[in-house]
Amino acid sequence: MILPLHTPAEADAAAPAVGRHIAQGRVLGYPTETVYGLGSAVDDRSVQRLAVLKGRRAGKPFLLLVNGRAMAERVGLVFTPSANALAAAFWPGPLTLVLRGGEGRVPEMLRGPEGGLAVRYTSHAAVARLITLLDQPLTSTSANRPGQAPAAGAEQIVSLFAEAYQSGELLVLDGGILGNVPPSTIVDCTSREPSLIREGALPRGELRRTVGSLAP
Repeated sequence: MILPLHTPAEADAAAPAVGRHIAQGRVLGYPTETVYGLGSAVDDRSVQRLAVLKGRRAGKPFLLLVNGRAMAERVGLVFTPSANALAAAFWPGPLTLVLRGGEGRVPEMLRGPEGGLAVRYTSHAAVARLITLLDQPLTSTSANRPGQAPAAGAEQIVSLFAEAYQSGELLVLDGGILGNVPPSTIVDCTSREPSLIREGALPRGELRRTVGSLAP
């Protein structure tokens, strides 16, 4: 099934079907402010099924999409002073923060090798509205096979994951064709001094100016 997701109003219409789908541990394809993503509910069964569909190697985690800092803190994530500054400046937006916490509330297979959990407050208005209506985070990873470019649109996701789509394992939300947008910038904030993991849509200089003396 493909459902439209261009606007918050379309998120309102799609939310019941999406809620039923992910409650069964199934996978969702959806647009973000950067690339199309694949995601699921935040529980062990759902994350495992997402990993199998994606073909993700063990030890490489997925991130969480939230509708604000309060939702991140609700699952036990801890904001350091640098994370506070970065979130205040760039959330919602293409900034992924790696944070401590979440023990016992988030599947451990989402935890990266540095011990943190990656989280982003999405600036895609329709996806943020959907997460609000679901009242839970969504996991997120780029909608592609390992080593390939992310899908640019809903029909390409269907083509890449045709078997899962035809079986009903994959529900796709259509937000139109996305342009060649850089991925989110990722900053590790698990310790007092933040470190840049990936420079993406937000450049290093902007980050340094924001965290000031906390920057390495």
